[in-house]
Amino acid sequence: MSDHAKNQKPATITAQALGWVDDATKSVTPPLYPSTTFERNTDLSYHDGRCYTRADNPTYDQACQVLSTLEGGSETRLFASGMAAAVACLHALSPGDHIVAPKVMYWALRSFMLDSGVRAGLSFDFVDNADIADWDKHIVAGKTKLVWLETPANPDWQITDIAAVTELAHKAGAQVVVDNTVATPLLTRPIEFGADIVMHSATKYLNGHSDVLAGSLTTASDGEYWQRVCKQHASGGAVLGVFETWLLLRGMRTLSIRVERASANAMAIAKHFENHPEVEQVQYPGLVSHAGHDIAVKQMTGGFGGMLSIRVKGGEKRAVDFHNRCKLFKRATSLGGVESLIEHRSSVEGPTSPVPGDLLRLSVGIEDADDLVNDLETALRLSK
Repeated sequence: MSDHAKNQKPATITAQALGWVDDATKSVTPPLYPSTTFERNTDLSYHDGRCYTRADNPTYDQACQVLSTLEGGSETRLFASGMAAAVACLHALSPGDHIVAPKVMYWALRSFMLDSGVRAGLSFDFVDNADIADWDKHIVAGKTKLVWLETPANPDWQITDIAAVTELAHKAGAQVVVDNTVATPLLTRPIEFGADIVMHSATKYLNGHSDVLAGSLTTASDGEYWQRVCKQHASGGAVLGVFETWLLLRGMRTLSIRVERASANAMAIAKHFENHPEVEQVQYPGLVSHAGHDIAVKQMTGGFGGMLSIRVKGGEKRAVDFHNRCKLFKRATSLGGVESLIEHRSSVEGPTSPVPGDLLRLSVGIEDADDLVNDLETALRLSK
């Protein structure tokens, strides 16, 4: 990375991918290095320190550097999925360690914590995302080793004050990991608010095209806990393939314009339906009516993301019917792609889900905002 790239705006960093040009060919698109192994020198050293792709591959370099620069971190590791990245953070802990996490968070990770995490000897407390007093009550010095944040939180998009919780965690000697999947580094940079590690399900906005499964962790600094995470990355085997890495970098080059457009579309939809007679509630941090709006304004710059939820009047039956009648919004799991998706979240999570049956989660894409509003209006009018 050139020195001038350090001071560039995110839109330039992503579009230029830090201005990298291949020395050998002068191509502006990076090559793939599919080799799984690298020849040793005659003195038994390795050229550039690379031994085996599970530990390192030159294809990773540019994507990792772009992410580190965007997040303001010192190092990034890529994983086979967002879950693999999150699980590495848990596996870097020891039996008996205590973790504090939010009640509202990505369901699959919360389930993993309560199942595999507990069986591994870890203990958990789940607290109200927005209640600093609740975080303070459960973060205990000498006991709590990891504090996990997710903001905006899936699927009701609650906002957590990163700086306030991080201060509590660090006073207690705990590490802080922030799931920044929804906000992306274009809107929130958790390290600037004190976080130690930033996690992404890179499958979502970073890739942005619903065709790559990937995860990432970016650290603020090189410490003992990060070294344990890196060991999990290298020895656990859940690393990202080189072709997927190449696709991820290609997707990141349009991150800025995609996030800007998705955020604008989501705001337009949120405002349209906020006082709609057939809608119980719109949950979107960009609305002044959202409980976490003031904190979101403080720690989100340039928009409030492309995710929102709508609670429909008429209960679960009508919500499902509404969801079934959408045409532009595809009925599918996941988020962050260029296409808009709608999901009846409680049926995905199952009978123990805390998500209300009347809630529909929307991942707003980059289509025309009027077309998206009209699609939802038509589906809502026709729903029973």
